[in-house]
Amino acid sequence: MRYTDIAIIGGGLSGSTAAAMLGRAGISTVLIDPHESYPADFRVEKLSGHVQVERFLKTGIAESVLRRATFVGKNWIARFGQLLDKAPSRQFNILYDSLVNTVRDDIAASVERICAKAVSVETSPERQKITLSNDEVVSARLVVLANGLNVGLRRQLGIARTVISACHSISIGFDVVPAGRNSFDFPALTYFSERPSDRIPYLTLFPIGARMRANLFVYRGFDDPWLHELRRAPAETLNAALPRLKRITGAFDVPGEIKIRPVDLYVNDASGQPGLVLVGDAFATSCPAAGTGCDKVFTDVERLCNVYIPQWLASDGMDTDKIAAFYADPVKRACDEWSAAKAFDFRSVSIATSPYWAAQRWARFLAWSVQGLLRPLGGAVHLEPNFLGHSSSSSSSRSSSSSSLSSPA
Repeated sequence: MRYTDIAIIGGGLSGSTAAAMLGRAGISTVLIDPHESYPADFRVEKLSGHVQVERFLKTGIAESVLRRATFVGKNWIARFGQLLDKAPSRQFNILYDSLVNTVRDDIAASVERICAKAVSVETSPERQKITLSNDEVVSARLVVLANGLNVGLRRQLGIARTVISACHSISIGFDVVPAGRNSFDFPALTYFSERPSDRIPYLTLFPIGARMRANLFVYRGFDDPWLHELRRAPAETLNAALPRLKRITGAFDVPGEIKIRPVDLYVNDASGQPGLVLVGDAFATSCPAAGTGCDKVFTDVERLCNVYIPQWLASDGMDTDKIAAFYADPVKRACDEWSAAKAFDFRSVSIATSPYWAAQRWARFLAWSVQGLLRPLGGAVHLEPNFLGHSSSSSSSRSSSSSSLSSPA
């Protein structure tokens, strides 16, 4: 049996970030994940915006990770085939597996890494017992469950899941290449839907190295025939849904595989479990179209590792009262509530047909237009495009740290 203070189950973004933070703090930690190197996975493909990047910086490991990403300092905003603004941005583009493996490179050698799957967990107010697929057993004071969408352990522990919105949105990722020329005119682009009936909030294009990636978000059922048509003829289907897109992008091709990921919004309730805490998607999912997933991950992990774990380890036991303090943390709760509200507001402002939401869409279109006209005069007020549900603004003096739409979380 291995003994440790903290056992982290799951080596994705939240688990690996927690392991890196705890290792830097000198806290006895074991990271349990079946993959020696994190495999390719269609999830987060960029970090963007002042707030999101600042949340990552609070973890203490962001700088080395961001150096390996593709930075973009300007993002074009367009709708109806019209270029509305060339907005300053703070985008760091990186594929999810590269992001996670770069975070793992920052994990201290003192953190034990076990390449195995956790098959069962037994919790108590004192120590927790984890049985692994390689027949090893780990004893820990606290288990951090960071295994994302994996439901096996949560079911075994009797943790209740509440589905808030089934198939709330679908994220679609693919590469694009310009047809008949060497490159696109824009450094990065956010193109908003032309009609609510298309059920598309936006398409975002951004470079990762020499590649131009596309993230498309839709509000459809997973069995919608439109998705089959997109797989069969991606460029043609996209041009039919966004007929004036080519005025901005020019002709383009989709040369490779298309990844499609539906997202259910749900919350898991582990408040009755001593010795175990859920972070990231293991606790609650977010809508990738709203771009809040990384905000939630970094907030969860930063609060847990910087505030609560040091406090909890300073006294005996790991009862439910200790764990409840993390779930009640005001910073975490504010982030969770903001993410949940934004998921529904973003959907409504994208596809709802009531007069109120139609007015909201036109107000935003006019705001972007005015901003684009004022920017050359130095009087632009920067509107962050990933706040369509609750538009936010900042003075032009802060626009260099502005946000563009985040990819899937």
